Amino acid sequence: MSAITVPSDPRAFGRVAVLLGGDSAEREVSLKSGAQVLAGLRQRGVDAYPVDPAEDGLGALLDGGFDRVFIVLHGRGGEDGVIQGMFETVGLPYTGSGVLASALSMDKLRCKQLFLGAGLPTPEFELLDAHSDWAGVVGRLGLPLFVKPALEGSSIGISKVETADALEGAWREAVRYDRTVLVERFCSGAEYTVAVLGDTALPAIRLETPHDFYDYDAKYLADDTRYLCPCGLAAEEEARLLRLAERAFAAVGGSGWGRVDLMLDGDGQPRLLEVNTVPGMTDHSLVPMAARAAGIEFDELVVRILAATLPGEPDDG
Repeated sequence: MSAITVPSDPRAFGRVAVLLGGDSAEREVSLKSGAQVLAGLRQRGVDAYPVDPAEDGLGALLDGGFDRVFIVLHGRGGEDGVIQGMFETVGLPYTGSGVLASALSMDKLRCKQLFLGAGLPTPEFELLDAHSDWAGVVGRLGLPLFVKPALEGSSIGISKVETADALEGAWREAVRYDRTVLVERFCSGAEYTVAVLGDTALPAIRLETPHDFYDYDAKYLADDTRYLCPCGLAAEEEARLLRLAERAFAAVGGSGWGRVDLMLDGDGQPRLLEVNTVPGMTDHSLVPMAARAAGIEFDELVVRILAATLPGEPDDG
C-alpha cells in the first residue's frame, strides 16, 4: 500500500468540507454516508463541516474558506467527474479519484469497454434500445439477465430478468434513469466486493441476500443481508480476487480509495461488475467493514482517506 502519513496534529488538514447530499437519485444514501464521515473526522479533531450543494449551493463551498474537501456525494454530479473538475479548476484538494477515473467508473458501459480493452474479465453484455430484438438478446446471452442504466449507482434502476417476456419491461424501467441501458449475462456464482485503500485491496467481503440480487433495499435497508468477512475463499483464491480488483482500480485510473464489485461465473472464475470511486460510508456499507477486518477503525479510515490530499502524499486526482 502506498504509505499515507496521517498528521499527528489534525490542524494540518485546515478547514474541511464534507460534501454530501446533492440532488442525485442517491441523495439519501449520501446524507447518511456524509453524517458518518463528518462524525469520524470530528472524532479525530478535524475541523470539518457539512456542505450540501442542493441546499447550500456551491457558493457555500467555494466561499467557505475550506482548505480541502472530503467528497461523499454519491451518483451524478458527485461521482462522475463533474465536481472533481470544478475542484481541479479552482485548485481545491479533494479526496478520491480524479476527473477521468470518476467519469469512467460511473459509466458502466465505458468501464466495461475499458475492462475488455485491458484484458480484464467482465460478463458479456449488449446495449438495449427501443428497437432491440428482445428474443435475439435472450438467445445470445441466455437467462437470467441483468438490465442496468449506465449512469446510476446503488443498484437504482437495475432489474433481474428471469423470462424473455420481462426483458422489454426491464429496459423501460432502466431507461427512466438513463438513455444508455445495457443488459448483462448472469453470473451464477457468489458475489464479492473488494475495497481499495491507496493502491492496495482490503479483505474481500462475500455478499449474501435472500433478495433476487443485491439491490438497493438489500444494500441500505434490509437486516437479512449477510456480509461474510473472511469471505470463505481459500487464501490463494482470495488473493487472486484482490489482485484483480487492484488491476481494475488501476485500469480506470482510480486513486485514494474505492471499491470493486465482482461475481464468480458458473466455472468459479471472477468477473468484474464495476468500480465505485465514492462508495457508501453508511452503517451498512462495505468499505468500513473491510477496513475493520484489516484492523482499521472508521475514524482512522476517514483520516487516512483525507490525508492523501495533503502535499507530498499520493496524488488525489
